[in-house]
Amino acid sequence: MNTARIVVLTIAVGAGGVAAYLAAGSDPQAPAQPTIQLQTVDVLVAKNDIGLGQSVTAEDVQWQTWPATTASSNFIRRTERPEGIKDVMGSIARAPFLTGEPIREPKLVKANGSGFMAAMLPAGMRAISTEISPETGAGGFILPNDRVDVILSKRDKNPDQRGAPDIVTSEIILTNIRVLAIDQAPKEKDGQNSVIGKTVTLELKPEQSETLARARQSGTLSLALRSIADLNAPEKNVEAVKRGDNVNVVRYGVPSQTTTPK
Repeated sequence: MNTARIVVLTIAVGAGGVAAYLAAGSDPQAPAQPTIQLQTVDVLVAKNDIGLGQSVTAEDVQWQTWPATTASSNFIRRTERPEGIKDVMGSIARAPFLTGEPIREPKLVKANGSGFMAAMLPAGMRAISTEISPETGAGGFILPNDRVDVILSKRDKNPDQRGAPDIVTSEIILTNIRVLAIDQAPKEKDGQNSVIGKTVTLELKPEQSETLARARQSGTLSLALRSIADLNAPEKNVEAVKRGDNVNVVRYGVPSQTTTPK
């Protein structure tokens, strides 16, 4: 009886082995698909954030692998310019770079080239500086590239009544003006969200420069910060005395609208 069982088990094991062999032979393993090699190129990118006006150092940039099909011709490629890091060292950023952003020379100003401020100015524009204070500069929250209105405030003696309080008048003389720099430092300092400065540099047209120069001798200038949504709003050169525009006059603390003669 035991011998019969052993014979049956032997036959079963043998049959199973034959079946496994036949199954393996009838279903060979499919060949591996060939791997497609993606063409890449090393491009120079910002290793960390580079702020407006910041001088670029070797620690600010690095080579990074980039798909060749998406690498713009404006990118600095290692194959074409192996000394690219040395080439950009000492340059000044005329626009901010974010971490990982490819370095493009149109956004840089060479240290041995024209001055930074002159390079930032579009053709035909002028850079004019004027004094401000925390009270007249929106509490320090005006930063380079912001847009502002320039307000002129005057204090005159009351001609109607001797000894009466002075008459204070205010008018917007320039609108939607781009701020180039605060205290000649066109960048945020130490990551702060505000810069308390004593001097602001504005981007103006020649006729606007004349308006600002006259206003500086006439009274106190204040800056009103505009919304970022007003970036494309038209600029205006408002001279109330010449054009007869409405002026907001404050008499004894009560505002009123008056129209100056043309």
